[in-house]
Amino acid sequence: MFYKNAKIYGSDFKFHHGAFEVKDGVFGAVLPENVPEDAIDLQGATVIPGLVEVHSHGAAGVDFSDGDYEGLKAMAAYYAACGVTSFAPASMTLPYRVLSVAYANAKRLVEENLPGLSVLRGIQMEGPYFSYAKRGAQNADYLKEPDFEGFKALYDGCGGLIRIVDLAPEMPGAAEFAEKASKLCTVSIAHTDSNYDHAKAAIDAGVTHLTHLYNAMPPIHHRNPGVIPACVENENVQAEIIADGYHIHPSSVRLAFTMFKNRMILVSDSGRCAGQPEGTQFDLGGQMAELRGGVAKLVGTETIACSAANLWQCLQNVLSWNIPEEEAIRAATYNPAKALGAEKLVGSIETGKVADFLICSPDYSTKRVFLAGKEI
Repeated sequence: MFYKNAKIYGSDFKFHHGAFEVKDGVFGAVLPENVPEDAIDLQGATVIPGLVEVHSHGAAGVDFSDGDYEGLKAMAAYYAACGVTSFAPASMTLPYRVLSVAYANAKRLVEENLPGLSVLRGIQMEGPYFSYAKRGAQNADYLKEPDFEGFKALYDGCGGLIRIVDLAPEMPGAAEFAEKASKLCTVSIAHTDSNYDHAKAAIDAGVTHLTHLYNAMPPIHHRNPGVIPACVENENVQAEIIADGYHIHPSSVRLAFTMFKNRMILVSDSGRCAGQPEGTQFDLGGQMAELRGGVAKLVGTETIACSAANLWQCLQNVLSWNIPEEEAIRAATYNPAKALGAEKLVGSIETGKVADFLICSPDYSTKRVFLAGKEI
């Protein structure tokens, strides 16, 4: 099947007017010279790759860490409806025995490969190797020092589905952990009170990712630069940013896209409150949170717990905040796919890749979602 007369986001991260082919669930010819007469005319619509979410704890009343398989399927259905065609659910700081159940469900969802659902392409293990001082909404009762043997047991138990593992680089043994774990997956800095030197040592050891930039880490200081400049200086480090409109001011989002040119990753960091009504109270890693004023906070505190947004809304937000369109699309598609090691499968409209794509109105107010070439 051919589609023509479209504004297509190409593998060069630029838009081109033309046509593309979908055949047997993958992209065939892209911008071909000869287009069949019966090609579907998209009348100038914008076509982008399906969105890739690497940091969402839950949605639609469900949390990944619940260890509920039917709930995980409901999450995947919610993501797909939002234009998120690939995802990596994020776990919370919890005991290994709890994480192992959630990870087993992720493995089962991959093996069953159910139609019409966003495809699970990995797991982000957010915790428990974090700083107490910057724990945020992570449960302090379950914090641990970096533990490669424990991590490796979880990694093996889910068939290597952990594609991102987080740690605070100032923790004992963090650099050694990063060196070993980076041979298996992406290693990320998160929930940290680290100085510049510890951060740089972790990056030199293998860190290539920064979890939710600005949040749960020291701000930039001209005499004590900390984590953020250490990551900016290394071109191999990509940085997530929560663009729900509550975690970070739009000006700071624009600054992030300047600092991490072509290395930004949009994330929602949503919890089970995404898609739920105002006032909803819910469990988050053993702590109670509530949806107040559009964002979730721990009950009785002003500590932000998670967002109530989805990645499509985050993309719409950054576009409204004057992030260049081509950079914004890259941050929601190719860059997150790269963090998961899935960039050869998804993340761009390219011959041979899975035909996950969105047909959008020019202002991104509406969309149609296609999974492996089939509209959902």
